[in-house]
Formats: sequence, structure tokens, C-alpha cells
Amino acid sequence: MEMMRRRPLVVANWKMNKLPSESAAYIDKIEKPADQFPDVIPVLAGQDVLLPGMIHAARGTNISIGAENMYWKDQGSFTGETSPAALADLGIRYVILGHSERRNYFHETDEMVNRKAQAALQHNLIPIIALDEAIIPRNENDRSHWVVNQVIETFEGISAQTAKTVILAYEPTASIGSGQAMTPELAQFALRRIRLTLADMYNWDVAKAVRIMYGGSVKPDNAYELMIQDDIDGVLVGNAALDPDQFIALCQIANQALLTKISRLDEF
Repeated sequence: MEMMRRRPLVVANWKMNKLPSESAAYIDKIEKPADQFPDVIPVLAGQDVLLPGMIHAARGTNISIGAENMYWKDQGSFTGETSPAALADLGIRYVILGHSERRNYFHETDEMVNRKAQAALQHNLIPIIALDEAIIPRNENDRSHWVVNQVIETFEGISAQTAKTVILAYEPTASIGSGQAMTPELAQFALRRIRLTLADMYNWDVAKAVRIMYGGSVKPDNAYELMIQDDIDGVLVGNAALDPDQFIALCQIANQALLTKISRLDEF
């Protein structure tokens, strides 16, 4: 029954794409189709300059708007940064933190991501924390060790009750932008290890409450096999989500995968 309580997410990470006029048109196109899948949470994350228009366009719909990054201070002399207080005041619901591009291009560390996560939570923003693999593991044990360390450092100082609201997104670096997603079996292995790590850190009640997504070359033709895995609670999508038709297709697939999981539980 625990999977039924974890509503799947389809999160579009637009990165540095879309103009204000394009974002409004996109939301207008997906609004009614997205309503057909009330058990799926559709999230659009865009550049800061797009967010006010996206909030306005999505008002009255079931589409949530997210930011792609934020700083950990509420205010101050931090030119070019965006504060969690400003995002919350605007009506932002989600914020992506620690994406591999932030880690690789802007040298963000696990400690920085943790500070951002704590700041987001203080303002009732839901952090979507990306876990990557910045090294090439020699074997599965290396991969597990790397991910476990990221999880531990990410949740430093976050209470058990608050941890339940955090969303994680596992994105193997080799898959991002490559066009080749990790196999469903390997993705499930990695996400299960993350959930077991949360159980070790807190308890199983927390571990089964945290939603964990997969990201990395997700598209409609591979999303179903990924999302029917027991521990995959949605997808973080880049290039494919730039197309509104593909985004709606992913929401439909997420709904189908949820129904598959529910029917699987009913068999026992």
C-alpha cells in the first residue's frame, strides 16, 4: 500500500530554454489534458525570469510551478541569486536543487545543496534534490557507495518528519543528454539503495514516504518500464519535456504505471 500513497510526479526541467510567451502557450496547451490524470503531479520548472508568467498562466489548474535553483539566504548582497523567500512569496511550490549541471558547471557541493534544502524547507518549498554520479564507478558497489554518501550529506540536519516532504531525483551523469537512459533494473537497484539508506538514517516510515524519481534521457518510449519499478515515483525530464505533447504523454504513462503498481498490489 505504500506505493499508492506516493503520487507520481512528472517534472519538466526546462533548463535555459523557453521565452515568456512560449511558456504561457505551453501551459495553455497542457492544462486540459493534464486534468485527465488527477493522481499524477505535473510540475514545470523554468528560468527565474519565466516564473511570474508561469504562475499566472497555471492559476486555477493542477499544474505546479517550480524553480530550477535558489540561494540559501533570504536577502543580502548576493547579486544574481534568488532567495527562497522571494520564491515562496511568488507562489512557487517546488525547487530543483543540486542538479548535475549546477554541480559540474557551478561547482556546487553536497554541503551547499544541503544548506539550500534546509532554507527551502523553512519557507515551505518542496525541494527536488538531484543525486548524480560525478565519478565513473568501477562496479555496482562503487555506485552504491557514492549515492549513499550523497544521501547522507543531503539530509544532514533535516528532521525525520521534515524529511518525508523531500523529493529526490536520481540522475546518472552518463545518461543525462545521452539519449540512453539507465536500464529499468539498474535504476530500480539504485533507487532501492537510496530508500534503504533513508531507512538506516531515519526509519522505514520515512523511507517509504520519500518520493524518489529517475532522471536522465527519459522519454515516452522508455518511461513506462522505468515508472513501473517499485521504487521509482516519477521522472525528471529535460529535452523531452520541452515539447508539450511529450509532456502530456509522460503524464499519461505515469498514470498507467501507477495503475499497474496498484493492480500488482491487489494480487497479494
